[in-house]
Amino acid sequence: MNTLRQAVQEYLSMRRDLGFKLREAGKALLDFVGFMEQHRATYITQALALVWAQQPTNVQAAHWARRLSFVRGFARFRSSSDSRTQIPSPGLLPFQPKRARPYMYSDAEIQSLLDAALNMPHRYQSGALLPWVYYCLFGLLSVSGLRLGEARNLELQDVDLEAAVLTVRNAKFGKTRRVPLHASTGKVLADYIARREHHWAGRPVSSYLFVSSRGNRLDSGQIHRAFYALSRQIGLRGATDRHGPRLHDLRHRFATHTLVNWYRFDQDPERRLPLLSAYLGHVHIADTQWYLEGSPELMREAMYRLERCWEDRP
Repeated sequence: MNTLRQAVQEYLSMRRDLGFKLREAGKALLDFVGFMEQHRATYITQALALVWAQQPTNVQAAHWARRLSFVRGFARFRSSSDSRTQIPSPGLLPFQPKRARPYMYSDAEIQSLLDAALNMPHRYQSGALLPWVYYCLFGLLSVSGLRLGEARNLELQDVDLEAAVLTVRNAKFGKTRRVPLHASTGKVLADYIARREHHWAGRPVSSYLFVSSRGNRLDSGQIHRAFYALSRQIGLRGATDRHGPRLHDLRHRFATHTLVNWYRFDQDPERRLPLLSAYLGHVHIADTQWYLEGSPELMREAMYRLERCWEDRP
């Protein structure tokens, strides 16, 4: 029988081959194995798993539960080859996860954000394209439902303007999908690409669609700083606010508006929900359903449909 350390390597390799990156889990499980070796334990017990999971004392309960979940997944795998393995029970370290309350942007707020992006100041000629970069990036996020990382990773070869399709490669869980574009979105992208080519003519530049003033892929921190500055400028955030509308909320807005439109045009949202889930790149429909919770507009459409159904009954 192989050791726990060998088993962890096999487990991580198997999961990564399935598309899971497991960066945090990989580090944590190697640390867990080291802990088990220090205690001369050759198989996983619930008691030792609990002790290891609660080693950091200055963290929230959610962190302990997350660490234990890493061991739980590994223990399930290990139990098939070592019957002595104890799989930690799911309710050992209970906690109530808190997800950020999504912000529903209005059309006017998105337009203000895009207008402000186009008027961003730049000190040097090398940054002359940046207003168009952010205008196009934020606009694309608002109409496509892409994750920020997916938009950052787009390369020129992934934009097929003739077919009006984006190819999103190596997204969450290593998946690749094709995202259709509206004609108006394709027109904006074509204009941006032409400006990009003119700006970088004769100079080396990355193949990524959205590039910085140095010609490399936009940094995530750089994008968020620009977004926060523009948000404060147009009044979405106060000058000292540490919390407020996020870029990720554009994805929530896209999902919610899609379902609302299906309701309004009698497109049977329940049957079409898997289409939206695939479009957004979700693995489980439940992930899509969460995006659609808590929208007053969506609830009004659902209630209207229910009332109409009851009215039509004999």
